[in-house]
Amino acid sequence: MLIERRAAPISTFGYNAAAIELMPGHVVLGRAGDQLKTLLGSCVSVILTDPRRTVGVMCHIVHVGRPTAANAHNTAYGEVAMQEMFDLLIDVAIPPGRCHAFVYGGGNMFPQMFTTTHVGANNANWVMNYLHDCGITVVDESLGGTGYRKVAWTVGREMPTVETVLSDMAPATRARPPAR
Repeated sequence: MLIERRAAPISTFGYNAAAIELMPGHVVLGRAGDQLKTLLGSCVSVILTDPRRTVGVMCHIVHVGRPTAANAHNTAYGEVAMQEMFDLLIDVAIPPGRCHAFVYGGGNMFPQMFTTTHVGANNANWVMNYLHDCGITVVDESLGGTGYRKVAWTVGREMPTVETVLSDMAPATRARPPAR
């Protein structure tokens, strides 16, 4: 379980910032200029940031809901990851309820096997409901589909970037002929 990992500093805006790559189950806090990134399939990533975007926390949720007693502190679980994000924000005097959220992931990585309900949809629905119940505004989302997502954000005013890479398992689609 990783709570905060700092990689080698990079130079941004005249000061040293960190490049932090999240793996499944990680939760990290970044400050202005830090680069946060992750790769998602059916997992969901949540970014919470103060309205001025001076601080941000990001998580990579693998399992949703409440964990078993054996995994009570495992941030791969949604409930634990979200609480850890809230705790990190409170530690730097940011009330989580005033944050904006960005939510990405929840893809169906095996569309030939799961055509309706799938793990990614369950993950995405749980996260969106949890944020709603906490009164946190979601300002951007990219959920579902059949591709992987590469998510990157430099803590600051810019929006996170999300690149979708289609899965080899995605069903073939035919282009529609042009309208006449």
